Amino acid sequence: MTTTEWGKSRQKFTLCCNWDGKMAGSKKKELKLYTVDAFASQPFSGNPAAVCLLQFGIPVDDRTLQNIATEMNLSETAFVLPLRPQDDHKTGCRFGLRWFTPRYEINLCGHATMASAAVLFYEIDNESEEITFETLSGELVVKREGDYLAMDFPLGTTEKQSISDYDAVIKSLGEVPSVQSVHWCPSIKYLMLHLEDGVWARSEFEKWRPDIGQLESSLACDVIVIATTRGSAEQGYVNEEGKAYDFVSRVFAPGYGVPEDPVCGSAQTALAHYWGQMLGKKEFYTRQCSQRGGEIDIKVRGSRVCLRGKATLVMKGVLRI
Repeated sequence: MTTTEWGKSRQKFTLCCNWDGKMAGSKKKELKLYTVDAFASQPFSGNPAAVCLLQFGIPVDDRTLQNIATEMNLSETAFVLPLRPQDDHKTGCRFGLRWFTPRYEINLCGHATMASAAVLFYEIDNESEEITFETLSGELVVKREGDYLAMDFPLGTTEKQSISDYDAVIKSLGEVPSVQSVHWCPSIKYLMLHLEDGVWARSEFEKWRPDIGQLESSLACDVIVIATTRGSAEQGYVNEEGKAYDFVSRVFAPGYGVPEDPVCGSAQTALAHYWGQMLGKKEFYTRQCSQRGGEIDIKVRGSRVCLRGKATLVMKGVLRI
């Protein structure tokens, strides 16, 4: 989606919400609010996202949206809005979708998109087999596939960088295996560091803690860091059934108020491009090795990538503003 097209789409989103920033009268508004663990088959794993359902024609200004996300204090809070007056969250198949971290609105978020679809499909009983979200990153389609949700996202093309240009970033990582290569994804501003393969066991990769303060000071505020590597089954790079991961990763976004993002779907779009070039493959099974952790199936389809995983609703309530 071009900047002009998004401008029109965002204007449409704004008009549907009567986005004038005014809260008529003193009566508080009530919004449905959910927490969903994305890329998770059971509670308290994967990546938690808050999902807030907005109503067509009910005004909620941007400052309030950011305040809600700050209050939720999760990696992302998603806001879902029907785009036509005749639609609601049960009958509609197209929605506006925006994502906010505790500090900023962002252009792309995978796990909060999955969480939004999970609320619509599993809790609201949306009648569609697939849902299209209009977002800052264009149209994103989420389909039901049995117990899984499959998301169609743009592929995050990566470009090789000079390792020496990122000495401060690498220093903040502490005692880690050597950095094999550095790649940059300009579309979503992700900096990817490939740590030497086969040096760390999976348990060491999971226990590693970079200096988050130093990492933040070495980056522009809107840059997110991905650390990725791969290893053998003997080093633990397999799931509980013994299935091998093609690669693993961890993701850090201190500039957004997210020291570590537990399972980042958008990061997988860049990882898919990079590891596709490295391994000569288009399909991957991978894990993000945060404390919570989560697993993702990935399929590259030209300039698009399918991210597939499970999601679990863990909380629902009413937000009063």
